[in-house]
Amino acid sequence: QAILAQAILVQGLLFPPLAPRVLLRVLRARSLVLGPLVMADGDDPHKWLEDVLGDRQLQWVRERNADCIGALGDPEGTDMYKRILSILDSKDKIPRLYRIGGAAGTHFYNFWQDDQHVQGIWRKCTLASFQSDQPEWTTVLDVDALPPPEHETAKSWVWHGSSLLEDPGKPCDRALIELSPGGSDAGTMREFDLLADAWVEPVAGGFALPTPAKMDVKYRSRDELLVGTDFGVDGSCLTDSGYPRVVKSWKRGTPIEEAVTVFEGLQTDVAAMQFASHDRGFVHEFQVRAITFYTSAYKYRRLPSADRVRSTSAADDDIPFTDVPIQDDASLSTFADSALITLRSKWTPPGINTEYEAGALLAVPMDDVLSNTWSRVTLLFAPTDAASLDSTVDTKDYLILKILEHVRAKLVFWKYEGAGQWSRQESASGSTEAVAVGQDVNVESIDRFSDADNQIWLWRFGFLVPETLELASATDGGLTPKKMKSKPVMFDASGLQVKQSFAVSADGTKVPYFVMHRKDVTLDGSTPTLLDAYGGFEVSETPHYSGGVGVGWLEKGGAKVIANIRGGGEYGPTWHQAALKEKRYKAYEDVEAVAQDLIASKITSPAKLAVIGGSNGGLMVGNMLCRPVASSLFGAAVCQVPLLDMRVYSKLLAGASWMGEYGDPDVPEQWAFVRRHSPYHMLRHDCLQIPEVDAPGGAEPRSVAAAPGAAAAWVCPKVLFTTSTRDDRVHPGHARKMVASLLAEARPANKAPTVYYWENIEGGHGGAADNKQRAHMWALTYQFLGQMLF
Repeated sequence: QAILAQAILVQGLLFPPLAPRVLLRVLRARSLVLGPLVMADGDDPHKWLEDVLGDRQLQWVRERNADCIGALGDPEGTDMYKRILSILDSKDKIPRLYRIGGAAGTHFYNFWQDDQHVQGIWRKCTLASFQSDQPEWTTVLDVDALPPPEHETAKSWVWHGSSLLEDPGKPCDRALIELSPGGSDAGTMREFDLLADAWVEPVAGGFALPTPAKMDVKYRSRDELLVGTDFGVDGSCLTDSGYPRVVKSWKRGTPIEEAVTVFEGLQTDVAAMQFASHDRGFVHEFQVRAITFYTSAYKYRRLPSADRVRSTSAADDDIPFTDVPIQDDASLSTFADSALITLRSKWTPPGINTEYEAGALLAVPMDDVLSNTWSRVTLLFAPTDAASLDSTVDTKDYLILKILEHVRAKLVFWKYEGAGQWSRQESASGSTEAVAVGQDVNVESIDRFSDADNQIWLWRFGFLVPETLELASATDGGLTPKKMKSKPVMFDASGLQVKQSFAVSADGTKVPYFVMHRKDVTLDGSTPTLLDAYGGFEVSETPHYSGGVGVGWLEKGGAKVIANIRGGGEYGPTWHQAALKEKRYKAYEDVEAVAQDLIASKITSPAKLAVIGGSNGGLMVGNMLCRPVASSLFGAAVCQVPLLDMRVYSKLLAGASWMGEYGDPDVPEQWAFVRRHSPYHMLRHDCLQIPEVDAPGGAEPRSVAAAPGAAAAWVCPKVLFTTSTRDDRVHPGHARKMVASLLAEARPANKAPTVYYWENIEGGHGGAADNKQRAHMWALTYQFLGQMLF
């Protein structure tokens, strides 16, 4: 639940948790650094494109966009665009909803977007109404009706979610609403009255932070917020990664300038945060330094009651914080008076002779943890070579584990009996068997405060199976669910099948992958095939239903492949760590192995095979474009919101927070291996053999692309790059500069015959800010792939 590494990057997962009891909440990136970056680099003639909003730079973007649409055609005039948009806007989607107000609450809330609500509405209805064919929704907040933002190129507000006031024994009547201008990670905050369905205006004592910034803001009590943001708007209160470093206590009715500092992290940390949590009668307060993506330092104090939080501010409370003595790469959350500790490396706690494996989940009384006493550890999950812990969800009395066995999910229920005692319950399937190949199951608490009761939502779906929502209870392991809603099919899946196979990577590791194709596929290498992979930050690529994939690719006769390569979380921390830093190439060898397996099985052939990936997956695609083996395996590629220039990535926007994943390019010993997977350098200096000023020393080749004879044989696969001007997490300069090099330096040498670029002026890291923009981006993507491979 509390994996910071995933929290920052995986906001786009299909069913992220609603509001589980966690210590490390999602760090919603909330700052915008879009001015020119001043750094000396005489080796990079395309560096000027890093100035995101410069007139000359935006003109270059518009010209590339025009070239792309002129060559591929405007997707908005196609049936594919209309069908994808209709899927995104469909009234038949199952609303993802949650109750506010605890067991006594009567309303369930949902955020909804369609053709009439482009930016979306926050709405509510009763459970009885939701079960009907035509639920009666009441609009709580209409984002489209808000005055447009006045911030740079942003034209609309994008919903970034809500944070609720938890005040035990009292109605949940307040929320902090976060809205982003144009979809950037930078956000604004305003307080909202849930009883009146109206803003609490500042003149009436309401909290508001109207200036877009990276922020982490939450209630500590009704009249106090704990705020981390860019105080002073000068960056001094942010880390090198651009996330909040300073936390202040802000009392209602006072200006933010009078907020009192209660906690500070280091400049080199990823982020710092402080928060209080009401948990089944216990009140926990934590201070957390996220040192890297995968390491943290925790301080803790237990507050005697909710009244203490109400009456004494964080700045005035004299109860001291205590260091939590756990490994710095372990994640921590609470359940009542117990600590839940997830390990990322092997650990033998002090005073006992038991070694716990990386990926294990331990439950220990919090008092024992603080006294460094480990005799009452309950092992809730132990990983195996086949099984890993994917996620956890909690209810009033239960902790529900979602476990992956060879990327197939099953559920395990643990009941907390009190006094540090846990008992294991039956699974939701009635057995210990995992779901069918290509299918999945997700669990959510029905209430935003997950300790309200033991009811849960069960979501069931698969690559070819639309979502079904069930209401169940953790008390019987979800064995008697009530079907609530079923999503109709969004594409014709008749005649299609899903298989799971395993490719053998260069070092002998078996790499699982899913493949969807027609049952009557002809195994002659003629099937256009799209290989999708991510391979980073311990993120697992699990089955999900995508109408866009069905309409844009599968219905046309294409095959779709999801590769579960190393660097992901499919087999736990060790699977992820197998491709960290100097071992990053293992992930790319895994992609090559899957591609070779697809070709060897005659599903497809190089001319009919494409690779696609976004963000860290865009880095993977960049490597596929330049690696000599990979570039000969793929006929086409789609590179979305990518990381590509690894020499400067740590200086651009949130890049410093990812050095735990890739390495620090400013450390010569680390630059030597970071350089080997920097596509921008591989392209310019290895594939094109342009002299390099800052080449690493040593006898080893700078990358596999620099091997003898590789440059002469290299030709870039046909490629489409997509990104967003408003992406303030992965800098759009990465994609801009790669494309500029391909067009200006590779194409004249007949090394890059087909290169297209599309940059959305809005959209943030997801590449789009509303459904029309999403439909445009995906229709353009499938239009490109269809023209290249069919």
